[in-house]
Amino acid sequence: MQGAILLPTAAAETRAIRAEASNARIRPCEWVVLVFLAYTIALALIFPLAPAVKNRLTLVNCAVVLAYGALIHSDCRKCTPAIAVARDWLPLSLTLLAYREMGWFALAHSGHSMESRLVVLDRLFLHGGGKAVIEGLGPVLPAILETAYALVYALAPASLALLYLYGCRRRADRFLFVFVLGVLLCYCQFPFWPSDPPRTVFFGDDFPSYDSVIRRFNWWMLGNYGIHTSVFPSAHVAGGFSAAFGMQLALPERRWVSRFLFATAVLIAIATVYGRYHYLADGLAGLTMAIFARAAANLADRHAGRKSMPPHIAAGVAEHAGD
Repeated sequence: MQGAILLPTAAAETRAIRAEASNARIRPCEWVVLVFLAYTIALALIFPLAPAVKNRLTLVNCAVVLAYGALIHSDCRKCTPAIAVARDWLPLSLTLLAYREMGWFALAHSGHSMESRLVVLDRLFLHGGGKAVIEGLGPVLPAILETAYALVYALAPASLALLYLYGCRRRADRFLFVFVLGVLLCYCQFPFWPSDPPRTVFFGDDFPSYDSVIRRFNWWMLGNYGIHTSVFPSAHVAGGFSAAFGMQLALPERRWVSRFLFATAVLIAIATVYGRYHYLADGLAGLTMAIFARAAANLADRHAGRKSMPPHIAAGVAEHAGD
């Protein structure tokens, strides 16, 4: 009983402490972004990129780091709502920059030995009944899958907007940490797994039996805005599940949000294989990155919570956890 009474008090006090300190430090999701930018600069020194590409990447990332630092410093001094909101949305914008920069690491690779190994699992899934089940109701489920695949680009902005709508803007970093970490964990691996999607390597093989406007839209998006560095791990799958895990952590009282996002993430994962956008192994690896990001958030929360609590409250939480 004592632990049950202390736990809400500890949670409320921890939230208050974090809210007061939110503008006085670099947020966890910002650390993820800044570390990724530094990592990309270091990676450019290792990979055989053209000097012009290396210089451009270094200049861009250094400029972003300096500008980001100035923004954080300004927020620490003035703490204006406009700057705080800008800090909420900037990490999402920088994931787009990270994606484009990973495209600069695209190198020519002869043969498709990796893809030939990955496609074996796909064929087991599709030929083993997966494709027949998906197309069992005609074009209905294929259209739903393609729509879910297209929605992946809107999941993070919509999730952040929901936090604002429900008056939980201060929890934005809890969501962003999971989402940004899950996605960037995929991006940082792209240069080490040069590969092409099954829709190009095995063109025409196991393609869906149904076409649709939304499928043509997805092909148009990938053809005009996609990169050609790697498809492993799947950032689409990681982004879908990371958004779901992040909202589960940031908005637990609105369970419908995370449930909807998890359902969408599952549809995205199936769509990547059925639509031949990714290999099944890509999706499994993307899910693993999302799970890792959620686990990292749990560890960070536990560490920050214990560190910021007064000793008597921390002891109460520990007692409750042991019950």
